[in-house]
Amino acid sequence: MDHYLQETRMLNYSNKNIRDLIEKRGWKKLDEYERLKSIYNFVRDEILFGYNVDDDIPASRVLSDGYGQCNTKGTLFMAILRACGIPCRIHGFTIDKKLQKGAMTGFVYKRAPQNVFHSWVEVFFENQWYELEAFILDKAYLGNLQAQNPECTGAFCGYGVAVKDFRNPVIDFDRNNTYIQSEGINQDFGVYDSPDELLKEHHQEMSALKAFAYRNLGRHLMNHNVRKIRNQ
Repeated sequence: MDHYLQETRMLNYSNKNIRDLIEKRGWKKLDEYERLKSIYNFVRDEILFGYNVDDDIPASRVLSDGYGQCNTKGTLFMAILRACGIPCRIHGFTIDKKLQKGAMTGFVYKRAPQNVFHSWVEVFFENQWYELEAFILDKAYLGNLQAQNPECTGAFCGYGVAVKDFRNPVIDFDRNNTYIQSEGINQDFGVYDSPDELLKEHHQEMSALKAFAYRNLGRHLMNHNVRKIRNQ
């Protein structure tokens, strides 16, 4: 399991702010189950759902941003887990862009790639691997989204969600897998030891111009849409 605990450029858990956070939260003093659950809840609810400048930023940048999406929140989650002695790996995918409709609107949605790069984190605990994806959306955002769509009682796709049961998605960890976007997956890239290794082989495919537009305009519009839902 040693290679699932290693530090990398992106999983930079020796960073002072990450070390200070771990110390402040007392995670290393908890038993393994409570430690894993507490870290999971922190990344899900205290690192808000939002869009960072790029997928390849290190964990320390995600922490300082205070927000992230599947790939970036996953990087922070993995860094903290490894720093706290919990082995983990990353599983790469793409999802259909319709899952992002609502968070993406107008020309941003029109010009977005059809296949959006996606990942979840797999954690080795009590001799088995758990697939954890539902840390992506903070509860405040998801709760308001549910409140704004009271008529939906079955499957839902949009606003960063793709689930079979919108009213009761499996988002809490209690020795189980958790999912929030898995129903939108359309390609599977397999499992990698770290986000660094995954991004060497797979990444968001878009032109340099589209990447520039996303970093400097598109993501800000998307973050505005997300904040609007969370704050209503």
